[in-house]
Amino acid sequence: MENRTLGEDIIHLEGLKVSSQFSIPTFILLLLIYTFAVVSNISLVSLIFTSRSLHQPMYLLFCNMSINDIFGATIVTPHILRDIFIPQPERYIRYIDCAFQAFCVHLYAGATHTVLMIMAFDRYMAICNPLRYTTIMTNKMVAKLSLGAWTTALVLVAILLGLTIRLSRCRRVILNPFCDNVSLFSLSCESVLINNIYGLSYTVVLLGSSIISVSLTYLKIAAVCVRSKNKALNNKALQTCSTHLAVYIFLLASAFIIVILHRFPQMSDIRKVVSVLCEVTLPAFNAIIYGLQIKEIKQRIIAVFYNRKVAQIK
Repeated sequence: MENRTLGEDIIHLEGLKVSSQFSIPTFILLLLIYTFAVVSNISLVSLIFTSRSLHQPMYLLFCNMSINDIFGATIVTPHILRDIFIPQPERYIRYIDCAFQAFCVHLYAGATHTVLMIMAFDRYMAICNPLRYTTIMTNKMVAKLSLGAWTTALVLVAILLGLTIRLSRCRRVILNPFCDNVSLFSLSCESVLINNIYGLSYTVVLLGSSIISVSLTYLKIAAVCVRSKNKALNNKALQTCSTHLAVYIFLLASAFIIVILHRFPQMSDIRKVVSVLCEVTLPAFNAIIYGLQIKEIKQRIIAVFYNRKVAQIK
């Protein structure tokens, strides 16, 4: 009956199950995390672009991560915040909007991996080939790496969603808190064999290349540090690489937890909460890690606040 009463292009998005007494605290918590993530990442990008001392490949490549984090948080969080105060039976979204959100969610996830891969390459060149670093990692190379990372993710995700959009729909209910590819092709009664094959291939290629490239890169960096007696080099490598690895491990852990929870249908509510928290907290986590752990950025942040304080005193 519900399927017949809904319009052809209207989807029922179940979203989070939040009781009325927890609606306001949940809204405030998500809003605070989202605001912090957006403001901190915008501040980091502005700081890097306005400080000549930070016009280095590592920081310019990091801007890709901050921009992607702003994009990823913004495409999901406002919609979730709005739905918190809407009763579950009344949470609707147009199919075209749902497909666009799914495209952006997967683009965000894909770009996160490709950007982390080019950042790992930059650290490899800086530590393992320091004499060639400045000649290879030019501004032109940084632009090429950034374009390649975004283009790769864009093409892979466009094919992923293109295969899904072509399907007809016989269902109208999505059980997730936001739209994604699996939710969309689950609305169809047609064969989704091609979707499953490409989706699995997409995941294996993206995660496989990401894990292998990052692992090999840091194994080589670790080998160089073990052989090197330069304490300054080893300390800098430890500082920048540990930051990168912390972000990468948090990303993988979040993804694997969600995948594991998918295997337990009775824990669907917990999976929804975890998936939302990952979408919202990962951008904030990245900003904290890079902003506080990288010495040069931390010094610039302290300098900016110190200069403002002095100006106010005067």
